[in-house]
Amino acid sequence: MDDKAGLGGLEDRGAPAGAAALAKGLALLDLIAEAPKPLRFADLHKMSGVPKPTLARMLKTLMVFRLIRQDETTGAYLLGHRFVELSHRVWDKFDLVSAAIPELDRLASELGETVALCRLDGQRVVYLEERSSGGLGVLIEVGRRVPIHCTAAGKVLLAFQEPSFARSLAGQITYDRFTSNTITDSQALEADLVLTRARGYAVSYEEHLAGVNSVAAPIAGRDGVPLGALVVLGPASRLDSSAIHPAGRELMAAARRITGTVGAVAISSGPRPRTRSGGFSDVQCVLPWGAQLGEAPVWVEREKRLYWVDILHPAVHRFDPVTGKNESCNVAKLVSAVLPTRNEGLIVASQDGVEHFDFDRGDFNPFAEPEPGLPENRLNDAKVDPSGRLWVGSMRLDVSRPTGSLYRLTSAGEVTRAGSGFTVANGLAWSPDSSTFYFVDTVPGIIYAYDFDAREGSIANRRVFVRVPEAEGRPDGLAVDADGGIWCAIWDGWRVNRYRPDGRLDRAVELPVPRPTSVAFGGDDLATLFITSARTRLPASTLTEAPLSGGIFACNPGERGLPASLFGV
Repeated sequence: MDDKAGLGGLEDRGAPAGAAALAKGLALLDLIAEAPKPLRFADLHKMSGVPKPTLARMLKTLMVFRLIRQDETTGAYLLGHRFVELSHRVWDKFDLVSAAIPELDRLASELGETVALCRLDGQRVVYLEERSSGGLGVLIEVGRRVPIHCTAAGKVLLAFQEPSFARSLAGQITYDRFTSNTITDSQALEADLVLTRARGYAVSYEEHLAGVNSVAAPIAGRDGVPLGALVVLGPASRLDSSAIHPAGRELMAAARRITGTVGAVAISSGPRPRTRSGGFSDVQCVLPWGAQLGEAPVWVEREKRLYWVDILHPAVHRFDPVTGKNESCNVAKLVSAVLPTRNEGLIVASQDGVEHFDFDRGDFNPFAEPEPGLPENRLNDAKVDPSGRLWVGSMRLDVSRPTGSLYRLTSAGEVTRAGSGFTVANGLAWSPDSSTFYFVDTVPGIIYAYDFDAREGSIANRRVFVRVPEAEGRPDGLAVDADGGIWCAIWDGWRVNRYRPDGRLDRAVELPVPRPTSVAFGGDDLATLFITSARTRLPASTLTEAPLSGGIFACNPGERGLPASLFGV
């Protein structure tokens, strides 16, 4: 391997003549910075192709300037603390408007709507810069100040502030009404902010100006606190619910690129390319609904209905696969799971904890709060074990830290934390003999298996059951069939996998959508596999390829499922 191949072809990067040594040093920094795990000298020698004496001199020079450091225990090379010092200086001198203008120009052209840059200004939001597509759109004036509580820009800037500052600012809001859709109380605003943190962007449907919708995403600065926000404003007839969410995704990507100009790394939220593995594909879309984040399907045998939720367009749904009718109960707060109880009621996991829920009236009745005092977390997936206990996982709203836990709740409301340190606590299921409990942490891509004591309701001996490679997608919701097979929806993988009890992949069910979210057996004899899906944060190009994203799918794979356990004793 020669120097050119090992360090990425420096001439191809445009390094000027006479600067080859500097370019090689910078390329070496790239190797160290982008490696998935810390590299030792032998690794760098193999990857760079640089002769050992030259490599040793280069590494020593980089260490003298504190651009890299060497771990005393492992001998591996890491980025040095000098980068932290330099990054602070960059932020201190960062010109937000100049960095944002290229993105404003691009977004206005591509979206065909007015795009603006905003920041907080006391108790209001001020427009710093705007661009329009040149057609008939929304006119805004640079320097104009607008309310926080009823604009997408204001809500997104408030949602991602440091919590104590956000509470202080929210307490000073005067809830003036501008339209019939304006939020006029703190409880409704807080519910909207929770959704905003979960989505990553805020929306406003004619809350400030009649006939005008808007969507905004934060531009994260140091420690994640917003430097400002990007907002798209458009006529409600154009920027409707089908257009506003894809625009939110584009704003998030643009915001990352703006901060990327000062050292932040843009994180792609796009799905993996669709591949065909030749797996079972006899799948039908039985409900083309377009949910933002369809989740938590459960077959309620006594009603012959499939219940499910849309987390990011808050609603609990009830689907009849015989008639194709889907009944919706729209709610004013995030609900992540719904489950049947033995007294013929329902219980849900919501942003306020675990609650009894009346579908016909839309009423909540508090039951238990597993995580009091953790406003940055929310509950996620939930299931009932064979003895009637409720198990529910949690996650941080912005998925930025592993603050999620796993809880067990009895019918008496007793809450026990059974595990912690998860990023996105997700799918749960039990083996047919109840001896094994399966549980997903989505971000690291792991399905765990535990020994399960059905009498005590305890778990032990955690081990990795399946690790899904990141290039193949991320594991999400689970179901177990009567033969012990484990079915898992693979987010961004365009498929559902079935694993044997020994962890081997048995087969895959290919789907026409990239983001299946969860699975449940139902229908006659529990022979139908229902699959929920999502369209949240998908780029417009993917939605064109997968227009049924957010629908419910079904197939008859040959195996039968297990009946859903009922909560209570």
